[in-house]
Amino acid sequence: MDVDDDIEFDFFEDEAETTEAPSPRARRPLRPGGPRRRYGPPRGAAPLMRLLLLVSFVVFLVLVFALLVQSCASASKHDSYTHYMDNVGKIATQSTTNGKSLMTVLTTPGLSVAQIEIRLRGIAGQEQQNVAAAVNLNPPGPLRDENQHLVEALELRVSGVQGLATSFQKTAKSTDTSSDAAVLADQAQRLIASDVVWDDLFKALAVQQLQHDGVTGVAVPESHFVASPDLLSAPSHFMALILERVRGAATSAPTGLHGTNIGVVTAQPGGEVLLSTLTTVTATTTLAFEVTVHNGGDSQEVQIPVTLTIAPAPQGGPITKTQTIDVINPGEDKTLTFSNLGQVPFASQTNVTVDVATVPGETNKSNNSTSYPVIFSLP
Repeated sequence: MDVDDDIEFDFFEDEAETTEAPSPRARRPLRPGGPRRRYGPPRGAAPLMRLLLLVSFVVFLVLVFALLVQSCASASKHDSYTHYMDNVGKIATQSTTNGKSLMTVLTTPGLSVAQIEIRLRGIAGQEQQNVAAAVNLNPPGPLRDENQHLVEALELRVSGVQGLATSFQKTAKSTDTSSDAAVLADQAQRLIASDVVWDDLFKALAVQQLQHDGVTGVAVPESHFVASPDLLSAPSHFMALILERVRGAATSAPTGLHGTNIGVVTAQPGGEVLLSTLTTVTATTTLAFEVTVHNGGDSQEVQIPVTLTIAPAPQGGPITKTQTIDVINPGEDKTLTFSNLGQVPFASQTNVTVDVATVPGETNKSNNSTSYPVIFSLP
């Protein structure tokens, strides 16, 4: 058998047909109006809104917090000023009382020079305690300077009272009233100056500071140490009269002309003058009587009781009121006001009587008591 030499063995597979790359996806034709629009808020708007709300809330909290802080600061400032002025008020009251005590010592009849000196030193000691209290105060920052002026005013009072005590001691055996009175007046000027310092450098400046800080409802205390207008107007003359009275009482019985007399008596309000003839007085709710007393002598008189009596009264006995003239100088008039009289009788004749106590050495006592017939009418 013939082998077909022409047979050929193909050991390789036929090569795979080459595949073509897929054609790209055909795009849809664009709409005539252009690309399709998306409606509603764009992406990112919601977070932005949340951020704005958060910022607004934070700003609101900051404002509320600021208002709370401001309110608390205002309340704290008001409390600070109130606490300070309350403490100053205690010092002011005590110092004013010491000033009245000083005038009582100078106008108490029968006191010797030694007794006056001892009592004045006691008053100075009490006033020194006020100085210590003022130094230990804790004023609000803006009032530190004013507090220092407060201390200065009190120190002037201590110095003045101590100076008066020392001057009385040094002049005890002197007979030169004019020169000794000038020495005493120099010390009294310190007391007068203390009132000026308190009024102008403490109170007035403190009021201005309170207004500047917007603090309302806080009162700044006042304190006047000099209780006598006579001492304010003529210190030397006033002290000379005191020396004459004290030295005269220490040596012998009162000499010279002594005595007071009743001047004008009027019903207030309205100013009805009460004469010896029957007078109709309108009894309002503010009814009062003003009594003027005149010193017709040539010496200073002190501690003179003056009594006003309305009788007969409708019930409970006569209406009686008493006041005291601390000091009255020669030729001087002092007016006292008697008020809060209560229920007076109406439509019937009543007597209003004024009595002025006699003073040592007074010989003419006929003008120390006067009675005025009146009829009280309703308003």
